[in-house]
Amino acid sequence: MKVVLPGGSGHVGHSLEKHFESHGHEVVVLSRSGAVRWDGKTLGDWAQVFEGADVVINLAGRSVDCRYNAENLAEMLSSRVDSTRVVGEAIRQCAAPPKLWIQSSTATIYSHRFDAPNDDETGILGQASDPMPSKWLKSVEIAREWERALNEADTPQTRKVAIRSAMVMAPIHGSVFDVLSKLARLGLMGRLGDGRQFMSWIHETDFCRAMDWIIAHDSLTGPVIVASPNPPPQVEFARALRQALGVKIGLPATTLMLEIGTRVMQTESELVLKSRRVVPSRLLSSGFTFEFPEWASAAEDLAQRCRASTARAH
Repeated sequence: MKVVLPGGSGHVGHSLEKHFESHGHEVVVLSRSGAVRWDGKTLGDWAQVFEGADVVINLAGRSVDCRYNAENLAEMLSSRVDSTRVVGEAIRQCAAPPKLWIQSSTATIYSHRFDAPNDDETGILGQASDPMPSKWLKSVEIAREWERALNEADTPQTRKVAIRSAMVMAPIHGSVFDVLSKLARLGLMGRLGDGRQFMSWIHETDFCRAMDWIIAHDSLTGPVIVASPNPPPQVEFARALRQALGVKIGLPATTLMLEIGTRVMQTESELVLKSRRVVPSRLLSSGFTFEFPEWASAAEDLAQRCRASTARAH
């Protein structure tokens, strides 16, 4: 199988590249500095690699780990919409187009809520009436435009799936798990805000397996949530992470403290305060099973793999 990964030079792309290659598949990564280069917005010679491909998994998009100022928000939007549009153009011009286009999206598209989980069929998309700061709505608007670009792409011979994914947890330097682990070791992963906000996540093993599942099941089209079926409240998430890392203390932080801290760190409090409570009903109803459905066991596995990697390095 030939797999093309536009924007695949990041942590998620690294996990997928390793996964597919370990199963004997050909993987082509498009990046700004790799063997096959693209700028994420302009059609070029790179589009030739789409010819005859089995699947394209577009991961391109500026990191959301930044301040939500006008410049960064504009770049977050353009990097997602432009790359999605140009991937659609490349697929449309193929004589033998890819059979499947898996397009990154995000669980952030859903409403900030505590009363019930959002799933694929009945989930409520974020809206201005949500009980959340207005700047959080910018992330929802970007996600909507991102998916709109996918839906508008004229690729009639290619199945399209938008993966509304949660945080992909992998034992990779600089990954979300790595960042959260460092904060926990510093004693900074206690209750954040009131701690009630739900934390949606997925182990990298299950993320890669979910891509295999989507590839194998033609019935899956449109939006598909890719996340563990059991997102815990933040206070429980933090406790399980500390236990996996052998950290005894997790200092609490009020919302005001988080606003100050994230400003200093040049990131946004939304990333830890928004309640992303999503459940992958379409994956589950199609028969997909998770190797790591619970955060405690996933965190323990990831922590063990990090320790093993550190031991080998020394």
